[in-house]
Amino acid sequence: MGQQHNQPGFTDQSLIRNFCIIAHIDHGKSTVADRILQLSGIVPEREMRDRFLDRMDIEQERGITIKSQAVRVPWTFDGTEYTLGMIDTPGHVDFTYEVSRALAACEGAVLLVDATQGIEAQTLSNLYMAIDHDLAIIPVLNKIDLPSAEPDKHAEEIAGLIGCDPSEVLRVSGKTGEGVTELLDRIVADVPAPTGDPKAPARALIFDSVYDSYRGIVTYIRMVDGELRSREKLHMMGIGMTHDPIEIGVISPDMMPTKALGAGEVGYVITGAKDVSQSKVGDTITSALKPAADPLEGYRDPQPMVYAGLFPIDNAQYPELREALDKLKLNDAALIYEPETSVALGFGFRCGFLGLLHMEIVTERLSREFDLDLISTAPNVPYEVTAEDNSVHRVTNPSEFPDGKIKQIVEPVVAADIITPKEFIGAVMDLCQDHRGQMGTMEYISADRVEMHYRIPLAEIVFDFFDRLKSATRGYASMDYEVIDYRASNLVRLDILLNGEAVDALAVIVHKDKSYAYGRALALKLKRTIPRQMFEIPVQAAVGDVEVTGDQSGEGPAARIVEPAVHGLVLPAVDESAADAVEAHGARGTQHAALAAHPFVDQVPAIVVGRRVPHAIRHGRVGRGDPRAGRHHVPPVHGRRPCVIGVLRAWRRPMAVSPGLRAAHARAYWISRPTALGWPRRLLRQ
Repeated sequence: MGQQHNQPGFTDQSLIRNFCIIAHIDHGKSTVADRILQLSGIVPEREMRDRFLDRMDIEQERGITIKSQAVRVPWTFDGTEYTLGMIDTPGHVDFTYEVSRALAACEGAVLLVDATQGIEAQTLSNLYMAIDHDLAIIPVLNKIDLPSAEPDKHAEEIAGLIGCDPSEVLRVSGKTGEGVTELLDRIVADVPAPTGDPKAPARALIFDSVYDSYRGIVTYIRMVDGELRSREKLHMMGIGMTHDPIEIGVISPDMMPTKALGAGEVGYVITGAKDVSQSKVGDTITSALKPAADPLEGYRDPQPMVYAGLFPIDNAQYPELREALDKLKLNDAALIYEPETSVALGFGFRCGFLGLLHMEIVTERLSREFDLDLISTAPNVPYEVTAEDNSVHRVTNPSEFPDGKIKQIVEPVVAADIITPKEFIGAVMDLCQDHRGQMGTMEYISADRVEMHYRIPLAEIVFDFFDRLKSATRGYASMDYEVIDYRASNLVRLDILLNGEAVDALAVIVHKDKSYAYGRALALKLKRTIPRQMFEIPVQAAVGDVEVTGDQSGEGPAARIVEPAVHGLVLPAVDESAADAVEAHGARGTQHAALAAHPFVDQVPAIVVGRRVPHAIRHGRVGRGDPRAGRHHVPPVHGRRPCVIGVLRAWRRPMAVSPGLRAAHARAYWISRPTALGWPRRLLRQ
């Protein structure tokens, strides 16, 4: 009789225990899940492999869990067979939405902590989410078999965190299987059974879905109330569609068809639908014959934190990219996308991601699973820009940055929680200050580990912050963050100009203090990347109409215009080897240019830099603001034509002298004092 009660679709709710495994990344969740599958006997020894529930190749290669995986596991405790619904969850902060959906489908959570590393940032984040869902928490220390494990020390940390006795913290080894049996017994004893109504109209929550090329959409559900039968019409309450299911079943660990699914069970439904719009994560499934009155609460839609453009290298693959994103959206509910057009890259999509790792995984999955060759633009975060007329623009793409005067720009700010050994406190503080961070509080979670709370702009941490944090702390620090607010900042749009034309795909939004360094680094990288031609290709970085820095991908520097008087920008380097020398004297030239007594209100001072300065300018035979002033046309600045007030003459054979002589040469060619009319008293020699 008890065996009958544990058949899928006929399982007594009192014998069901639904739980998930949560932990920081690389704390051994998947290894513990492997041992649970082995002990339960549902996976034969000859078919067992490491990280059994990680189905994707990219998960096996990287050694990380990307998708939550649900599996039905039998376990006998005190002579009674129970049904355990286990969900293995990701550990990286970019996949928090996966974890939150798994928690909503469970009544308990196994909090796994590495006995060699202790509590880390994502451990706390996942724990707080589990507490918010009112789940039973079972604390577990993993990897106790390692020589460097300190179970007693970290058990006290966990006990102090969740308010239990250190003796209640279980100690297991996912590698050897030690303590896993006791863990399963503890799950049966401590995790409450589901509390749905088996007699009520059927209600099931869609917590995940995937697209199968042969059978269409496979929807994973958690039954809350009632019962769904295999030949009974289903109704999607959110999107209002009705389907005839072709298969209903459970995952143990492969798909196993059943005649029904009852309250409290976790399983799947295949409707045969090929249109990806016919399934939505968070929707409620009910019976079409006896529908429920109210849908389940569902999930809150995730808010993307990083945006980037994805474009096919071959524009003919644009329809295939659209179809691939539609299918991938089924399996990755956090992905958001909309069509986008770029002058340089053609047709593509602007995609929203939860972080850089999420972006990297999505791009790689599109390439592998759908055989697409893609190029992605630089990632950026969303901004809110207020124009002078008080109109507010939400900017997710630098090309959307409004023209004209800007009243205010606000950017997202995160609350970052960093856990690090106490000897690295100074290094972490320096790193956060370099990234415009503001320190909050600092707490010691043990005698030698500290938790630091910072407020940091999201744009500062989505690129290389985590890598630099690991380098500064020798890999011991961990970080978790959450967007909490928007803050006004001094931001500008940095455009990259190739041969005088702005490339929209290379534009970025950066803090003004970092615009010169970022622009110069990008210009030099492009100079090395662009193949050399028989003609010059000016590579420039500009803020608005003002050039920040520039270089040539051809054979040497050409004439170039900068506007030091308006923004006080440092003059650009003539070439890489003399960059430091020119920058060192740029401030002096800028001051002289700004002090020039210029009588023409329709013109602004400018300085021509370069070896190939036109002959007419060198001999003063070109009028002020004359369009012939330079082979490269002098562009207007803020609606006013520039007037040449100085000429910096470079060396004729730059490769023939040493860097030291080159620097001295550059110093000798600065014009120290312009005339009242904006022209130098003495032109440079040829």
